[in-house]
Amino acid sequence: MARIVLNTFGSFGDLHPYLALAIELRKRGHQSVIGTAEVYRTKVEAEGVEFAPVRPDVGELLNDPDSIAKLWHPKTGSEFLIRDYVMPRVEQSYEDLLAACHGADLLLTHVAGYAGPVVAEKLGMRWLSVALQPIIFFSRYDAPMLPVAPWLKRVYGDGGWLFSLLMRLGRPKLMSWAKPLVRLRQRLGLPPLNANPLLEGQFSPFGTLAFFSEHFAKPQPDWPPHVNMTGFISYDKRGEGFGESSGDGLARFLESGPAPVLFTLGSSAVMNPGSFYRESLEAARILGVRAVLLTGTLDRHQFPQSPPESIHFADYAPYSEIMPRAAAIVHQGGIGTTAQALRAGRPTIVVPWSHDQPDSAERLRKLGVSRTIRRSAYTRHRAARELKRLLSDDRYTKQAAALRAKLAATDGLARAACAVESALFRS
Repeated sequence: MARIVLNTFGSFGDLHPYLALAIELRKRGHQSVIGTAEVYRTKVEAEGVEFAPVRPDVGELLNDPDSIAKLWHPKTGSEFLIRDYVMPRVEQSYEDLLAACHGADLLLTHVAGYAGPVVAEKLGMRWLSVALQPIIFFSRYDAPMLPVAPWLKRVYGDGGWLFSLLMRLGRPKLMSWAKPLVRLRQRLGLPPLNANPLLEGQFSPFGTLAFFSEHFAKPQPDWPPHVNMTGFISYDKRGEGFGESSGDGLARFLESGPAPVLFTLGSSAVMNPGSFYRESLEAARILGVRAVLLTGTLDRHQFPQSPPESIHFADYAPYSEIMPRAAAIVHQGGIGTTAQALRAGRPTIVVPWSHDQPDSAERLRKLGVSRTIRRSAYTRHRAARELKRLLSDDRYTKQAAALRAKLAATDGLARAACAVESALFRS
């Protein structure tokens, strides 16, 4: 039996693959530990998985409206998250994760868990980095769409020297964000990194697990060494404290008529929805389609007290249960939501908020399963037009179904667990 610490940070899309893997590793006889924000303790321990609190506590961030607005700014959200929120707390993260890793045989890190590689180096322990999204690799051969300037994608296309030049120009700025991490390494007496800690420095020499499918992003020659693409890992239990269960009302609604359109903003962007749900409700009315709106704990005073029978509101519903029964899905493009929509085989419209979401939207568009509406352009009439086109063109539905069949051929969870065990016993 090995003791394996899985360190993650962020929303459900960041937690769920790690939690699913921790459960599988426990079933295989290992002692798995989830090291993450205190807000997830009850959810993790309910699955019989050991929990270790690792700051910062994202629950504090998600309960602060001003911080949420900064987090989901379409252009500067990632800068706020890394420079202003995570990095100033990297010493706290290091202290907590160091305590969790004493006696551990293996550590799995997260792209925003910048203390992870430092802990592994300090303890001299084996570790694996994890990539939840292909944007993390910043490949010049498969250049991502960057949230700070999505229009640049039209300039550098799929990559090449223009994208490489852009990355070189951006490196000094990223290094300035990482100053707290550099100071931490100096205090611990660790040697200076030969790589940017926010780019190459986050990847383990022991290997990287890519928790996404090769059908979503092809491996590229400039990815870090020893990348193992496991495929998507699915988990979508709600857990305590994250909204009410949809209950029987949603089941009755789904059974009472044609497949509805599902509108959702995942588990984090839902806290900064703007006018998304109001415009979505009206778009459904304009089209005359049934709709389910997953609004989290959003105050619904802005909606009709007695919505039409064709509209159903719910705080939360497992995507694996509702998405396959939807006619189409309108969502924010978070990697967890994106993976579930692909596995459900339903066509989508993505309204990206920030971070990796514009890149996911573009990948889905190129796969022929989705259309995209800019957040600032999301109005009832635009949404209705795009939905009408999506629902009337069966090429989207056929392509989504074909992609679903390809994804179903891979057991991402089993492959990830085997990769972890291989790393444990590799000489």
